[in-house]
Amino acid sequence: MIKLSPTRRGLMLGAAGAIAAPYVVRDAIAQGKAVNVGVILPLSGANAQFGINSRNGIELVADEINAAGGIKALGGARINLVVADSTSTPTTAANVAQRLLTQNDVVAILGAFASSLTIAISEVTERRGVPLLTMSFSDQITGRGFENIFQVVAKASVIGKAQFDGTVAIAASAGQKLERIAIMYEDTAYGTSQAGGLREGAKAAGVQIVMDDAYPLGITDVTPLINKLRASGAQAVFPVSYLNDSLQIIRAMRQQRITIPAIGGAAGYVIPDFEKGLGEFAEGVLSISPANYDLAPELTERFRKRFGYFMVHEALEHAVCMDVLAQAMEKAKSAKSEDLRKALHGGRFEGGWTKAMTGGAVQFDKTGLNTLSVPVMVQWRNKELVTVWPSDVAKAKAVWAG
Repeated sequence: MIKLSPTRRGLMLGAAGAIAAPYVVRDAIAQGKAVNVGVILPLSGANAQFGINSRNGIELVADEINAAGGIKALGGARINLVVADSTSTPTTAANVAQRLLTQNDVVAILGAFASSLTIAISEVTERRGVPLLTMSFSDQITGRGFENIFQVVAKASVIGKAQFDGTVAIAASAGQKLERIAIMYEDTAYGTSQAGGLREGAKAAGVQIVMDDAYPLGITDVTPLINKLRASGAQAVFPVSYLNDSLQIIRAMRQQRITIPAIGGAAGYVIPDFEKGLGEFAEGVLSISPANYDLAPELTERFRKRFGYFMVHEALEHAVCMDVLAQAMEKAKSAKSEDLRKALHGGRFEGGWTKAMTGGAVQFDKTGLNTLSVPVMVQWRNKELVTVWPSDVAKAKAVWAG
């Protein structure tokens, strides 16, 4: 197990961005025994649980690589994680990235879950020519012409459209035709991009959007939203939100006996804390997700055994980021950032943790987007997330409550 000690991986960074003593990192590199990989995640603030989940996934894979002999093309070099807390604030995330890159010789960075954080960090990594691998959703991430950004999941607009298309298919199989829907989303990069995909899907299908409301991240009172939803006549609602907001929205709906199906936008809807926070109200809630643990239990059960809960999608996809980076080092036979960027752009990555992705592999286009990732629909069933769409990967038939 990778320890949080200065001799093995650097010190955990707090909100102030304190970084491991530089001489420790240089000593490890000088011995040719370690490759430093930066990890920047929200380990405090509103998105802390997502950051912890992501860190767990990265550490699991790094430990497995090290236990199997390290990076063989680099003489068995070990993966040395230098972990930083971005907090949940974009400005802080950018500052932390700048300090980490200045004070540590890292070959690449993994992170940072929330799209707004990743976008801020990517401005720094792009200037420094350091690859950034992420599972953040926003279209902006790979839509700016950057050469050093790599997005292992489908972009948010694609996820949003799949969120809609999957719902239409599930409703149709239950004998209901969707004609009126409601969209509510947080006004962040993630929320706005995904809501755009939902609108696109609805427009293409000729479905009326009877409510289309943004709200601030960390909303304190969802009553106006829920009242508007009740009056809208929607047959289904698509809330796109992180954990605290998702708990408020679903709880308020169910307490007010609004029983129309709720189809979450991943994030807050697909982690154990959602079910723990809502209890019976969570049962039957649907959500889109870039991946799900039940598609590759031979891999993801290793996470459950170590950490005591199912492997949430951000942990899985960050695990894939770590594996793909290691494969890029093997392909490039180098840990230089420029060589890794070229290997990432030019290669198809198969085997290992990439098998847990819906495409069964990872391949980046010229923008850095993984072209093989296909979103799935999942549903809460007896405290577990079950893949229910598309049919070729579904593990059970969806329950439609409309």
